[in-house]
Amino acid sequence: MKMLLPFILITVVMIMTVTAHADEKKTGNTNPVVVMKTSKGTIEIELFSDRAPVTVSNFLSHVLQSFYDGTIFHRVIEGFMIQGGGYTPDMVKKPTVNTIKNEAANGLSNKRGTIAMARMPAPHSASSQFFINHRDNPGLDHKDNTDKGYGYCVFGRV
Repeated sequence: MKMLLPFILITVVMIMTVTAHADEKKTGNTNPVVVMKTSKGTIEIELFSDRAPVTVSNFLSHVLQSFYDGTIFHRVIEGFMIQGGGYTPDMVKKPTVNTIKNEAANGLSNKRGTIAMARMPAPHSASSQFFINHRDNPGLDHKDNTDKGYGYCVFGRV
């Protein structure tokens, strides 16, 4: 039974659908806030457009085009992060067009509750997928401009 519990938990979480709406509220510091409605509740995400302008613009573009509607959190690692923004509930990858410049050197850290861009091993390969950190993950932060040290761009917080 102990072996089945992680599988069951992941299966339940993976069927959560994500629908992000451009319900941009303004906070005191004029950062946009996106409201992401899931089958398990609502997540409000403050975007740091001053620290990650390219990434925030890319994310908002996907939101405004309803790209995230009907996508799932397809990668869930308890105590680490949840990743979404790229797959439908039947695990079909949504097509993406462009990749963006990695802004991980913006001084923001992958702390609990932050949202960052997922990417392939190449530093500048992020497109639509993102992840929400469940704990502080300093190992994902920018260290240097090498492929291994570039890090993952934090662009907002839940």
